[in-house]
Parts: sequence; structure tokens; C-alpha cells
Amino acid sequence: MKSTLYIGGVFMLAMVWLTGPALGFSRNMQTLGGTSQPIGHYNFCKLYPSECNYRTPDSAPMKLNKAAWNRMVSINAKVNRDIIPMTDQDVFGVEEFWAYPKAVGDCEDYVLLKQKLLMQMGFRASDLLITIVRQTDGSGHAVLTVRTDHGDFILDNMHDEVLLWSQTDYTFLKRQSSVNTGRWTKLQDSRATFVGSIRK
Repeated sequence: MKSTLYIGGVFMLAMVWLTGPALGFSRNMQTLGGTSQPIGHYNFCKLYPSECNYRTPDSAPMKLNKAAWNRMVSINAKVNRDIIPMTDQDVFGVEEFWAYPKAVGDCEDYVLLKQKLLMQMGFRASDLLITIVRQTDGSGHAVLTVRTDHGDFILDNMHDEVLLWSQTDYTFLKRQSSVNTGRWTKLQDSRATFVGSIRK
């Protein structure tokens, strides 16, 4: 499984360079300025204020190399495997509660744990951004965006494969600011009208 994911990832990186500009979209998402903070993240920040107090200058995305790619793929698959999906209503008795999961959790909890583990491996907070998207059925979902010089990649609890943002079928709404983990920015979907999805 791991070798298959890595081979697929190498192929993905090559395709980013070959097809990205031709399809008429940026490899990295376009931001449109500040927007509202999700209530779940607001309450999370009250519980863990230090997690929402990373301030960094506006910097270029991280340089993606083989080691970083392997860590991204490994952490995404590990957390997806270790955490059992369960709604906040079932776990906490409330509709929305963001927390670091121990055994069970919903999509935001997967994201928080992946973000924490990758930061422990040396990734910068400015390159690990909680992102809110809309699924094709209209429901909301959270994923982790990893900003790199090869594009913005998505770590998703629904898939072990790490995909470029533009090769998912999500509508991207907003994400954490890359300069302040307690603030959020609106996203603009710069993809062409027709974007082929590699998701099966």
C-alpha cells in the first residue's frame, strides 16, 4: 500500500507541472482576504490558545521534497487508520466540538491531529492550514491543506491518497490564515470550468 501511494504521489507531482497551467488554474489556492472563523475553531482556540497564536511573516510555501512527501502520505494514512469516524453529536452530545481525537472523531478532529503530528515533524504552522470545503452533496467538510512550492495538497480523512487541491471534487470556501493561525481567509476557486477528478 505504502509503495503504491508513493508511486502515485511521484506521478502526481509530475502531472502538477505538466497540466496545472494548461488547465487554467493555479497550483496554489487564491485567497480573498479575511473572513469569519468557524465557531468550532473559535471554541477550540479558547481551550488551546497557544495553538491559535502562531504568527509568521507572509512567506513562500515550503519546498516539497521526497522526505516531506513521505511524511505527509504516512501521517494522512496513519491518522485515517487509527481514528474511528464518529460525529460530535455521538461523542460529545453537541453538534460542533473540535478536539484532538484519541480513538474517535469527525473530520475536523482528524485535521487537528494531522496538523499537530506534522508540526512535531518540523512542518511550519503557516504551511498546515485547516480548510473548510463543500462536498458535492452540499454538506460541509474539513481537510488539511499543505502549502508547498509544487502546489497545495489535501490531507483528507476520506482518502489515504494525498491529492492536489484542484484534483478533488470539493468547493473550497475558507481556511486558516498562513500568517496567523487564529484568523481565517476566504478562498477563490481558480479552477477551469471543467476539472477532471482522479478520484474513483
